Amino acid sequence: MKRAAIILALVAGVLYFTALGGHGLLEPDEGRYSEIPREMLETRDFVTPRLNYVKYFEKPVLHYWLTAAAFAVFGQNEWASRFWPAALGICGVLLTALLAARAGNIRSAFLSGLVLTTSLLFYASSHINITDMTLSFFLTVALGGFYLGYTSGDRRFYLLLYAGMALATLSKGLIGIVLPGAVIFCFMVATRDFRIPRHTLTLPGVLLFFLLVVPWFWVVCFRNPDFFDFFFIREHFLRYTTTLHGRYEPAWFFIPILIAGFMPWTGFLVPALANALPSRLRAFGKEKRDELFFLLWAVVVFAFFSFSRSKLIPYIIPCVPPLALLTGAYLDRLLREENPAWGRVGAISSTILLALFGAALLGYATFGGRYPASLLLPYAAAPAAALLAAAGAAFFLTRPRHRRNALVAFCILSFLFCLSLKPLFGFLDRHMSARETAEMLKRHALPGDVIAQYAEYDQGIPFYLKQRVVLVRYFGELEFGARQERNPAWFIGDEQFERLWNSDKRVLVVISAAHKDRLFPAGHPQPILLGATERGLVITNKPKEATAP
Repeated sequence: MKRAAIILALVAGVLYFTALGGHGLLEPDEGRYSEIPREMLETRDFVTPRLNYVKYFEKPVLHYWLTAAAFAVFGQNEWASRFWPAALGICGVLLTALLAARAGNIRSAFLSGLVLTTSLLFYASSHINITDMTLSFFLTVALGGFYLGYTSGDRRFYLLLYAGMALATLSKGLIGIVLPGAVIFCFMVATRDFRIPRHTLTLPGVLLFFLLVVPWFWVVCFRNPDFFDFFFIREHFLRYTTTLHGRYEPAWFFIPILIAGFMPWTGFLVPALANALPSRLRAFGKEKRDELFFLLWAVVVFAFFSFSRSKLIPYIIPCVPPLALLTGAYLDRLLREENPAWGRVGAISSTILLALFGAALLGYATFGGRYPASLLLPYAAAPAAALLAAAGAAFFLTRPRHRRNALVAFCILSFLFCLSLKPLFGFLDRHMSARETAEMLKRHALPGDVIAQYAEYDQGIPFYLKQRVVLVRYFGELEFGARQERNPAWFIGDEQFERLWNSDKRVLVVISAAHKDRLFPAGHPQPILLGATERGLVITNKPKEATAP
């Protein structure tokens, strides 16, 4: 197991850390989850999260603390911002392999870890500073702790359950308790093992949970009496049950996300899930308990977020590790048995899906229309080639004599597929990052200039400039904090903006072309255009020379 773990760590390390800081912070999430820790370090207030210097209570504090620690050690840059998603991604891979080794053997452990490492959604999330990878890791710790305690009979492992739930709660809220609790409850009902609560509930575990969770929640509520209502009522119950944030998607939304997000292993999902079920219905919950636990883990997480009225793509990252466990076990069985159940189904479905996805990737790059083919094809060619080659390798999995070599080739191609996606982050940099805009502002700004953004908020701009920006005609997710802002100069409307623009102050504004044409129609005095990026225009009311000493 030690050798397998070292190889997995090296493979994941190469994939996750190579060029990790080579592109700008992607809007809006990376800008937000970098700026909040930066402001914590600047203000030395590690209790109350703030974004653009106003209270921001949508998420708990652990992810901010981790990112702030990375900034303190590695500097305030993109690599440090993404350090913890990448590091926790690798830790999640190793923990998943450990659980697979406990349930099966070293080969299934290695395959499970490799499947997780190279699954598209998990791989991409390890490169983005968001809270979902942090949540996924600590949920894996919690449910892995329960599984190890349940299968070994050693109640000390349950400390991992309680620690994982506590840190998941500090990462993203009450789902850190709800999801592990729901999975364990469903497992208890399915196995009819009603002794689970008596064995799992331990005083040291409960004390550990409260020791980790209570201090920050207690202090933040004490300092901010409005935190409890906003965080627990609005951001939990109302967010889950209503369309409060405008993120409503249909119940089937995560199905295509999972199909695409588990690539290139998607074709093995159906046989992997079927392999986890007992051969007879009456044996359900009595045999294959390991596989049943992993299956319920994936299904409960997937169902929970599918029923939510608020949906975003990264929400289902926590169900990828158990799916990798089931897929690794299925692939191991594929190598051990000459004619395993569902063996041909996995090979044929993988061949078809990979061929379709590879062709679709090339087709979109050529005929998608949003960007010219000459721009997209260089980014799409290598990933599409890897998928089409993997389709060929999957085809040979139907032949027992070639199965081992075909699977080795498939694993190598999955690695190359992920590696070939690295240049795509450079494309996203130009279209989704405020770094170029911020650099333009830096070049033209003088001390004392007012930096503003009109009708939008690129959250990476304050991070790169290391200063607050004035927001014009924008509240968005800052509305709660903005309503408590004592200085009206930071959140203004059109009238206040007109007065600011015509004042003695030099103002630099990031604005879209449409808003600029509306505010400064033809025939009227025009602003000075400093430059343009994919994120908008940068204009000013006074030339640099007019304010220079």
